[in-house]
Amino acid sequence: MQISNAHSAVVHSTSVRPNLIRLVLEGYRETFSRRRLIRYLVQADLKKKGSDTILGNIWWILDPLLQMAVYVVLVSVIFSRGQKDYPLFVFSAILPWKWFTTSVSDGIGSVVGQERLIKTIQFPKIVLPVSATMAGIVNFAFGMIPLGMLLALLFHDRISANLVFIPLIAIVQLVFTLAIATVLAALNVFVRDIGNIARHALRLWFYLSPGLYAIDQLESSSALKSHPEILKILEANPFATLFSAYRSVIYGTSDGAPTVPDFSALATLFIVSFVLLAVSVAVFKRLESQFAKIL
Repeated sequence: MQISNAHSAVVHSTSVRPNLIRLVLEGYRETFSRRRLIRYLVQADLKKKGSDTILGNIWWILDPLLQMAVYVVLVSVIFSRGQKDYPLFVFSAILPWKWFTTSVSDGIGSVVGQERLIKTIQFPKIVLPVSATMAGIVNFAFGMIPLGMLLALLFHDRISANLVFIPLIAIVQLVFTLAIATVLAALNVFVRDIGNIARHALRLWFYLSPGLYAIDQLESSSALKSHPEILKILEANPFATLFSAYRSVIYGTSDGAPTVPDFSALATLFIVSFVLLAVSVAVFKRLESQFAKIL
């Protein structure tokens, strides 16, 4: 009896694990083999967004600057809590955050927004959240223009060779963003409230992240010193790592000294994000067959 139970347990475990691995590999293989389709969808998305407004993609240059101006007035002028060169300080967080929120929001609606296409054409649906996320990379690249303008015109003393690490940090963020966008795109097919919930969750997420303030301000907070468990949770926030990394190469220290990002923290986040991406792909592929029925 015990032998029979042990044998069935082994059979069960070996039958489940390869299935999950197969789903992940299938998702990666479909994404790679449909890279031309992804490129076409990215181009179509950028063209559509560019034609929806008078200024088009120029908004990707103006929008982060306008957000920066709002936070500078709020924090530096009204609350008088800003620090030296605060516009550049906050811009180094606004730029990657705008990329993340836009990619996640577009990813959430990427599947339900192609209802007619999904019902008429057979294709791997995973290319939809992937293309939505990849379109964000182009928009993030547009954001490098106002960043260059700020550094060249107002904060040229903070320009350093450490700016070359921005693509490395962006790769870590891309993997994390793909993981979030992919799983939410699948879940949104079944629970249409995901988009509304995400808007409020993302807003709260930003304020809980060290975007408007430095991480060392949390560590020196008297309120958090009495609750170290809360501080650990806030420090475990992926964007605590990402914002600190971007800020280290763009802004440096408060006295203007250039610094390098915490590579060990970035490596840890990359590994966690890669595992999370594998889980997200498996969930997406497991639910994919039901999309046409639900939509």
